[in-house]
Amino acid sequence: MSNDADNVRHWWRTSIIDMAPGRIAFRGHPIQDLIGNVSFGQMIWLMTKGDMPTREQATLLECALVAGVDHGPQAPSIAAARMAATCGVGLNNVMATGVNMLGDVHGGAGEQCANLYLDIADRMERGVDLATATRDGVGAWREVHGKIVSGFGHRFHKPVDPRAPRLMALVRSAAQFGTVIGRFADIGEAVQAEIGAARGTPIAMNIDGATAVIFCELGFPPPLSRGLFCLSRSVGVLAHGWEQMQQGGRNKGPMPPKYLPEYEPGGFDV
Repeated sequence: MSNDADNVRHWWRTSIIDMAPGRIAFRGHPIQDLIGNVSFGQMIWLMTKGDMPTREQATLLECALVAGVDHGPQAPSIAAARMAATCGVGLNNVMATGVNMLGDVHGGAGEQCANLYLDIADRMERGVDLATATRDGVGAWREVHGKIVSGFGHRFHKPVDPRAPRLMALVRSAAQFGTVIGRFADIGEAVQAEIGAARGTPIAMNIDGATAVIFCELGFPPPLSRGLFCLSRSVGVLAHGWEQMQQGGRNKGPMPPKYLPEYEPGGFDV
């Protein structure tokens, strides 16, 4: 019997929460000590990284999260959430629909960009200067992924994504006060310059490129860049889903009913 009890007890193992009747502690911090004393940004850090950040670190993290909350119904995640809201599902289903749209193409660029930045940083640690490491890193990226470099360029915001300069300024300020080093800010701007020089025109660092700088500066692994973006964008998904519920509407598809998709007989070659 004791073996069965041990097997049940050890089925899940976690260092995140210690929970028993009358006791809840996150990473060793009793919940009653956290409530009212830490920010949501600090709580996100504590839960994902395991230690308690400074308020300055948490503030910089929150800046990245605020910047990514929404980009309007033309973003697939928001459009999907609003369509789901007209289909009679609950708000939790609406949110899940939107968040589940965040994949490699829409939502994954921050993780991909963080991997690029870390590759360039690794080259620099081996004694390569920033310019060469950037050129070689971008070249290696394109050999694998094609000409589009995640984190740079935007279909609407040309030549500037208004979110990126503000975030980069905050990173630079944080570096002056010792909150971060600023190395990944240098790398991000070097990648932006390298791409712009190669194409002959300036290119925007987009929200993914800027938040990847912050996540790398704060020591988050690249997969968490995607997770944190999903957390951020879920706020916009929630807001749009709730707004659509208030507006009403039934079975709204991706375009008004009077417009029909183009029919092409014969199908497509696969």
